[in-house]
Amino acid sequence: MSNGPNGPQTILAVDDTPANLALLAALLSEDYRVTVATNGQKALDLALAKPPDLILLDIMMPVMSGYEVLERMRADERLRGIPVVVTSAVNQLESVVRCVQLGAEDYLVKPFDQTLLRARVDASLEKKRLRDAVQAQAAELAEWNQRLEERVQEQVAQLERLGRLKGFFSPQVAEHILGSGGEELLKSHRREVVVAFLDMRGFAAFTDRSEPEEVMEVLAQYHKAMGELIVKYQGTLEHFAGDGMMIFFNDPIKLENPTLNAIRMALEMRQSFVPLRAMWKKRGHTLDLGIGIAHGYATLGAIGFEGRWDYACIGGVTNLAARLCGEAKPEQILTNDKTLARIDDIVDALPLGEMMLKGMTHPVPVFSITGLKN
Repeated sequence: MSNGPNGPQTILAVDDTPANLALLAALLSEDYRVTVATNGQKALDLALAKPPDLILLDIMMPVMSGYEVLERMRADERLRGIPVVVTSAVNQLESVVRCVQLGAEDYLVKPFDQTLLRARVDASLEKKRLRDAVQAQAAELAEWNQRLEERVQEQVAQLERLGRLKGFFSPQVAEHILGSGGEELLKSHRREVVVAFLDMRGFAAFTDRSEPEEVMEVLAQYHKAMGELIVKYQGTLEHFAGDGMMIFFNDPIKLENPTLNAIRMALEMRQSFVPLRAMWKKRGHTLDLGIGIAHGYATLGAIGFEGRWDYACIGGVTNLAARLCGEAKPEQILTNDKTLARIDDIVDALPLGEMMLKGMTHPVPVFSITGLKN
């Protein structure tokens, strides 16, 4: 049998003369699956129940003529694509034209040549097979396009979310949050963090005697050098205001040793500041760096309003880090005893004694970190 995409191709033979139906079945059943109907209404019912690949249609029949069948098929989207070969004893040009206008694929006059009938049937079914293949490909292409469009929309939405998150975090942290579905982290939550504050000594005096353009140039160089190290050590920049920066660690990504990340960042910042200080010194500017680091619990989350959000870290630990930074002399990295206790086997530090820091009710034991051990 000749197969289509869904198995053997099927032919519905429609004629009110049983002998004609028997002849058609005998000629075609070896290669095709043939079903029969003795009038037009039965033919439509069979075609709607299980559409054939081809209809051989007589014209002059009781109940419903072949013309009416063609009209009904043309009006019904479910049947419109089925090819029809008319087999009729009506040998008039007017009938041929009418059938073609109504959508018939071909017209054979009875008695027909069996070889010609077979050739017309084979050709019609091959065209039907090709049309079905094209329609299937078009449907598949439309489905692919739909999926592609959905994927593009998803990627655009993800890029938009990534753009928003990059306002809070370093690029790799923002991408991690998106990849793990972690935008929930932007909601208020409590976590153990390490906070680092840094600002430049002598910056206020520098701004007083310098042109705004020169101040902006210095800040751009400073922010670029410090920003690269914030990203490198997986810190989250809470905010920067002029020369002041606040960075915290262990949120949103949990780190194995956030205190060590903060210390290593601070030490490398101090090293990276050396050529900046020398360059600015040649221009007559005396600027240096001070850093304060503290460990503790804080409440974190997005604060602000639509169109302008910040990712905030709020708690006593931020105040402590800020006060330590304020006390730091040029090149100093200050921390307290509780923070140092977490890494005292890794870093070298000089005790500076107890200090009464602004806003603190008790003196704080302060240490100056000089470097990593070994």
